[in-house]
Amino acid sequence: MSERRSETHRFLSGWKTLAPVVLAMSLLAGASASAAAPDAIVSTAPVAEAGVPPGTVPMAASELFALYRDKSWQWTDGAGRMEGTDRQFTAWIDGDKGKSWAEGRWLVTDAGRMCLKADWHSDHGVFPGRTCFSHRIGDGTIYQKREPDGQWYVFRHANSREDDEAKKLVSADLVSSRIDSLRPVPRQKRSMAK
Repeated sequence: MSERRSETHRFLSGWKTLAPVVLAMSLLAGASASAAAPDAIVSTAPVAEAGVPPGTVPMAASELFALYRDKSWQWTDGAGRMEGTDRQFTAWIDGDKGKSWAEGRWLVTDAGRMCLKADWHSDHGVFPGRTCFSHRIGDGTIYQKREPDGQWYVFRHANSREDDEAKKLVSADLVSSRIDSLRPVPRQKRSMAK
Protein backbone atom coordinates (compact mmCIF):
# COMPACT_ATOMS: atom_id res chain seq x y z
CA MET A 1 0.00 0.00 0.00
CA SER A 2 2.84 2.39 0.80
CA GLU A 3 4.32 1.68 -2.66
CA ARG A 4 1.02 2.66 -4.31
CA ARG A 5 0.78 5.79 -2.20
CA SER A 6 4.39 6.62 -2.97
CA GLU A 7 3.78 6.30 -6.74
CA THR A 8 0.54 8.29 -6.46
CA HIS A 9 2.33 10.93 -4.40
CA ARG A 10 5.11 11.20 -7.01
CA PHE A 11 2.51 11.53 -9.77
CA LEU A 12 0.47 14.16 -7.95
CA SER A 13 3.56 15.99 -6.70
CA GLY A 14 4.75 16.21 -10.29
CA TRP A 15 1.49 17.86 -11.33
CA LYS A 16 1.62 20.13 -8.31
CA THR A 17 5.18 21.38 -8.48
CA LEU A 18 5.94 21.63 -12.16
CA ALA A 19 6.33 25.04 -13.66
CA PRO A 20 4.40 25.32 -16.93
CA VAL A 21 7.52 24.87 -19.05
CA VAL A 22 8.66 21.87 -17.05
CA LEU A 23 5.08 20.62 -17.06
CA ALA A 24 5.06 20.51 -20.81
CA MET A 25 8.60 19.22 -21.20
CA SER A 26 8.95 16.65 -18.44
CA LEU A 27 5.58 15.57 -17.09
CA LEU A 28 3.48 15.58 -20.19
CA ALA A 29 5.87 15.60 -23.10
CA GLY A 30 9.11 14.00 -22.01
CA ALA A 31 11.41 13.06 -24.85
CA SER A 32 11.35 9.37 -24.02
CA ALA A 33 7.56 9.36 -23.54
CA SER A 34 6.88 11.06 -26.85
CA ALA A 35 9.43 8.88 -28.61
CA ALA A 36 7.73 5.74 -27.31
CA ALA A 37 5.08 4.18 -29.48
CA PRO A 38 2.04 4.15 -27.16
CA ASP A 39 -0.18 2.73 -29.86
CA ALA A 40 2.13 -0.18 -30.62
CA ILE A 41 0.52 -3.59 -30.54
CA VAL A 42 1.53 -5.57 -27.49
CA SER A 43 0.79 -9.22 -26.84
CA THR A 44 -2.18 -9.74 -24.53
CA ALA A 45 -0.88 -13.13 -23.38
CA PRO A 46 -0.69 -13.42 -19.59
CA VAL A 47 2.76 -12.37 -18.39
CA ALA A 48 4.30 -11.50 -15.09
CA GLU A 49 5.82 -8.02 -14.93
CA ALA A 50 7.70 -6.58 -12.00
CA GLY A 51 5.11 -5.51 -9.43
CA VAL A 52 2.16 -7.21 -11.15
CA PRO A 53 1.03 -10.76 -10.31
CA PRO A 54 1.30 -13.46 -13.01
CA GLY A 55 -1.85 -13.94 -15.04
CA THR A 56 -2.68 -10.26 -15.48
CA VAL A 57 -3.45 -9.03 -18.99
CA PRO A 58 -3.53 -5.57 -20.57
CA MET A 59 -6.97 -3.98 -20.36
CA ALA A 60 -8.83 -3.68 -23.64
CA ALA A 61 -9.54 -0.25 -25.13
CA SER A 62 -13.27 -0.80 -24.50
CA GLU A 63 -12.59 -1.48 -20.80
CA LEU A 64 -10.42 1.63 -20.48
CA PHE A 65 -13.02 3.73 -22.29
CA ALA A 66 -15.70 2.53 -19.84
CA LEU A 67 -13.41 3.21 -16.86
CA TYR A 68 -12.52 6.82 -17.81
CA ARG A 69 -15.45 7.99 -20.00
CA ASP A 70 -17.20 11.09 -18.66
CA LYS A 71 -15.10 11.11 -15.50
CA SER A 72 -13.04 13.75 -13.72
CA TRP A 73 -9.77 12.57 -12.15
CA GLN A 74 -9.19 14.55 -8.95
CA TRP A 75 -5.59 15.55 -8.22
CA THR A 76 -4.10 17.33 -5.23
CA ASP A 77 -4.03 20.73 -6.98
CA GLY A 78 -6.32 20.20 -9.94
CA ALA A 79 -8.33 17.79 -12.02
CA GLY A 80 -8.55 16.32 -15.48
CA ARG A 81 -11.78 15.51 -17.35
CA MET A 82 -12.16 12.74 -19.94
CA GLU A 83 -15.30 13.36 -21.99
CA GLY A 84 -16.81 10.49 -23.95
CA THR A 85 -17.82 12.80 -26.77
CA ASP A 86 -14.89 13.10 -29.19
CA ARG A 87 -12.67 11.91 -26.32
CA GLN A 88 -11.99 15.48 -25.28
CA PHE A 89 -9.55 15.98 -22.39
CA THR A 90 -9.47 19.16 -20.32
CA ALA A 91 -7.59 19.87 -17.10
CA TRP A 92 -6.46 22.57 -14.71
CA ILE A 93 -3.73 22.91 -12.11
CA ASP A 94 -3.45 25.58 -9.44
CA GLY A 95 -0.24 24.87 -7.57
CA ASP A 96 2.73 26.54 -5.97
CA LYS A 97 4.28 27.25 -9.38
CA GLY A 98 1.18 28.86 -10.84
CA LYS A 99 -1.98 28.10 -12.71
CA SER A 100 -2.35 26.29 -16.00
CA TRP A 101 -5.09 24.66 -18.01
CA ALA A 102 -5.17 22.15 -20.83
CA GLU A 103 -7.29 21.14 -23.79
CA GLY A 104 -6.75 18.07 -25.92
CA ARG A 105 -7.78 14.45 -26.26
CA TRP A 106 -7.52 11.20 -24.38
CA LEU A 107 -6.68 7.98 -26.16
CA VAL A 108 -7.00 4.29 -25.28
CA THR A 109 -5.44 1.21 -26.87
CA ASP A 110 -5.94 -2.55 -26.69
CA ALA A 111 -2.41 -2.69 -25.29
CA GLY A 112 -3.84 -1.35 -22.01
CA ARG A 113 -2.65 2.21 -22.45
CA MET A 114 -4.54 5.44 -21.75
CA CYS A 115 -2.85 8.67 -22.86
CA LEU A 116 -3.66 12.30 -22.21
CA LYS A 117 -2.51 14.51 -25.09
CA ALA A 118 -3.10 18.23 -24.67
CA ASP A 119 -1.84 21.75 -25.07
CA TRP A 120 -1.13 23.28 -21.67
CA HIS A 121 -1.72 27.03 -21.31
CA SER A 122 -0.07 29.26 -18.73
CA ASP A 123 1.28 32.77 -18.33
CA HIS A 124 4.46 31.48 -20.00
CA GLY A 125 2.79 30.30 -23.20
CA VAL A 126 1.29 27.16 -24.67
CA PHE A 127 3.12 23.84 -24.49
CA PRO A 128 2.14 20.47 -25.97
CA GLY A 129 2.25 17.45 -23.70
CA ARG A 130 1.46 13.76 -23.48
CA THR A 131 1.22 11.49 -20.44
CA CYS A 132 0.45 7.78 -20.71
CA PHE A 133 -0.59 5.15 -18.19
CA SER A 134 -0.50 1.38 -18.65
CA HIS A 135 -3.23 -0.78 -17.16
CA ARG A 136 -3.35 -4.51 -16.46
CA ILE A 137 -6.16 -6.53 -14.92
CA GLY A 138 -6.20 -9.82 -13.08
CA ASP A 139 -8.90 -11.39 -10.91
CA GLY A 140 -10.85 -8.10 -11.01
CA THR A 141 -7.97 -5.98 -9.72
CA ILE A 142 -6.72 -3.17 -11.98
CA TYR A 143 -3.02 -2.27 -11.86
CA GLN A 144 -1.68 1.00 -13.25
CA LYS A 145 1.70 2.61 -13.88
CA ARG A 146 2.76 5.85 -15.46
CA GLU A 147 4.87 5.38 -18.58
CA PRO A 148 7.67 5.09 -19.25
CA ASP A 149 9.26 4.57 -15.83
CA GLY A 150 6.51 4.45 -13.21
CA GLN A 151 5.96 1.67 -10.70
CA TRP A 152 2.96 -0.68 -10.90
CA TYR A 153 0.41 -0.21 -8.12
CA VAL A 154 -3.18 -1.27 -7.46
CA PHE A 155 -5.40 1.31 -9.13
CA ARG A 156 -8.62 -0.45 -8.12
CA HIS A 157 -8.94 -3.56 -5.95
CA ALA A 158 -11.41 -6.27 -7.00
CA ASN A 159 -13.37 -5.31 -3.87
CA SER A 160 -13.06 -1.55 -4.10
CA ARG A 161 -11.39 0.24 -1.18
CA GLU A 162 -11.70 3.84 -0.04
CA ASP A 163 -8.01 4.52 -0.69
CA ASP A 164 -8.04 3.17 -4.27
CA GLU A 165 -6.78 5.76 -6.76
CA ALA A 166 -9.78 4.83 -8.95
CA LYS A 167 -12.02 6.40 -6.27
CA LYS A 168 -10.67 9.75 -7.48
CA LEU A 169 -12.48 9.18 -10.80
CA VAL A 170 -15.84 10.88 -10.30
CA SER A 171 -18.78 11.59 -12.60
CA ALA A 172 -19.02 15.25 -11.57
CA ASP A 173 -17.43 17.74 -13.98
CA LEU A 174 -14.70 19.30 -11.83
CA VAL A 175 -12.99 20.99 -14.76
CA SER A 176 -15.20 23.01 -17.13
CA SER A 177 -16.11 25.90 -14.84
CA ARG A 178 -12.56 26.12 -13.51
CA ILE A 179 -11.06 26.29 -17.02
CA ASP A 180 -13.56 28.98 -17.96
CA SER A 181 -12.19 31.09 -15.11
CA LEU A 182 -8.56 30.49 -16.21
CA ARG A 183 -8.98 31.12 -19.94
CA PRO A 184 -8.30 34.64 -21.08
CA VAL A 185 -11.42 36.52 -22.02
CA PRO A 186 -11.65 36.51 -25.82
CA ARG A 187 -11.37 39.95 -27.36
CA GLN A 188 -14.54 41.27 -28.88
CA LYS A 189 -14.36 41.79 -32.61
CA ARG A 190 -14.05 45.44 -33.39
CA SER A 191 -16.55 46.97 -35.69
CA MET A 192 -15.24 47.59 -39.17
CA ALA A 193 -17.66 50.49 -39.60
CA LYS A 194 -16.19 53.52 -41.32
